[in-house]
Amino acid sequence: MNADAERNIETLLSAITSGQMRAGTKLISRIERGEEGLVPILRALYRMGGHARIVGVTGPPGAGKSTLINKLVGYWRGNGLRVAVLAVDPSSPFTGGAVLGDRLRMSDHHGDAGVFIRSMASRGQLGGLAKAAGDAITVLDAMRWDVILVETVGVGQNETDIMRHATVVVLLQTPMGGDDIQAAKAGITEIGDIFVVNKSDHPEAGRTAILLEEMIALGQRLHADRTWRPPVVKTRALDGEGVPDLAHHIDRCFEAFAANSASARARLREQTRHRISEILQNQLDKRLRSDENQWLDALIDPVIARDSDPYAVADELLKRITS
Repeated sequence: MNADAERNIETLLSAITSGQMRAGTKLISRIERGEEGLVPILRALYRMGGHARIVGVTGPPGAGKSTLINKLVGYWRGNGLRVAVLAVDPSSPFTGGAVLGDRLRMSDHHGDAGVFIRSMASRGQLGGLAKAAGDAITVLDAMRWDVILVETVGVGQNETDIMRHATVVVLLQTPMGGDDIQAAKAGITEIGDIFVVNKSDHPEAGRTAILLEEMIALGQRLHADRTWRPPVVKTRALDGEGVPDLAHHIDRCFEAFAANSASARARLREQTRHRISEILQNQLDKRLRSDENQWLDALIDPVIARDSDPYAVADELLKRITS
């Protein structure tokens, strides 16, 4: 790396760590475009981070995630905290961009220097997060926001990646009745640290909250080593009802994780393992798809002819990487 390139990186790092929004926005855009040469910057930013409280907010479409986040941001700003929001949206099938953009979200905070809002397109990515989200979180963390809220696309069997990025996961549910509740709740007690029944004025809100409590109690019995029991909070996001209570529970969850250092360290270890795996997969994918890897054709042709197999090629590639 030449002297000019090093100076450019140092200038960018200084701008990011001093919280310059324009620099952060530009870098996240470069990450989304998949630009080369960003790894040295991200490595440095990661080492400068670790200060923000990262809160994931997920739930089915129509649960009111954006409305609730808007109220949470307002609550925390009222308490003097600086808040960044990374909203992962469904992608446009025509442009690949986020269907919902920054300008359509949380207009209450437009022009507030203590709030950063960024939309990212999921681009069909399973797991509920965009591929670039992990790197974007690294950038926001280095910018020294007090809270980083990550809103994801839906929740389900293939949409649990938010657990690997956020310290505390808030899972929204809408009131529903009958068998729909049981189907929707299957497995979700493994995802959330705090459960929210939004639209609490709905006739089924109380029943939904009770069923969630019962499933959480069952989960606690099955996992006796868990020290944190997820609370169920009822909110009405449109008018902010229940938001202070939710913010209180989020604070309690962070405090509980900090107090139980062994549990928190185990969780952080698992998140870090997942992040390393995610980065490795992305880098391998780029290398395998590169036009420079024409040598790969020599390994692929025998597979097509059935003289070899994909497993043997994968083993050969691993040997080349680790040798």
